[in-house]
Amino acid sequence: MDEDNKIDAEVRETFGKGAARKLRAVGKIPAVIYGHGTDPQHVTLPAHETGLLIRKANAVLDLQIAGKSQLTLVKDVQKDPVHQIIEHLDLIIVKRGEKVQVEVPVHVEGETAPGTIADLDSHTLLLEVEATHIPENVVVSVEGLEDGAQLHAKDVALPKGATLISDEDALVVNVHTPQKVDLGEEAAAEAAEAEAATAAEETAEESAE
Repeated sequence: MDEDNKIDAEVRETFGKGAARKLRAVGKIPAVIYGHGTDPQHVTLPAHETGLLIRKANAVLDLQIAGKSQLTLVKDVQKDPVHQIIEHLDLIIVKRGEKVQVEVPVHVEGETAPGTIADLDSHTLLLEVEATHIPENVVVSVEGLEDGAQLHAKDVALPKGATLISDEDALVVNVHTPQKVDLGEEAAAEAAEAEAATAAEETAEESAE
């Protein structure tokens, strides 16, 4: 958690789709804060600054509301499906030192054995981590792995203080040799016919000359 996550938030007094559109038109995003048994609190956030911070998964925002600091975890981002403009944020209250469960992206690095590829079966893993120390991703190395090699959730090195919540036997990476595409008898016959037709045309052109 760093100082760059601080954002000035304003308490929101107007609601509804029309009010939300007006807010977005002036560069603000409507959001709601909830959790820890508190009543939902409606706020607005600066769109550009917020957009930059929530590009990474599980962003924690240090909201400055009326002179007070409130840590929140981005739980849901609603975007316009066409223009990809952020329309609304759901934020949950978190406390320093508190543990939260979050889906953390899996990042694959390294090269498998020649002729093989690595398929990522689990794109995220559910971890329990400190709210203010959520990793951007977990890294899985496939360097030199041979055909048939598999890595499961229990094989993934976790950041300090993180606990695996996902099924430890869940398949994360599967290394295999890609199968050659079989054209089949019908496709092969069509290819042969096309080749024969081309050869016949070339012979006819040569005879004409």
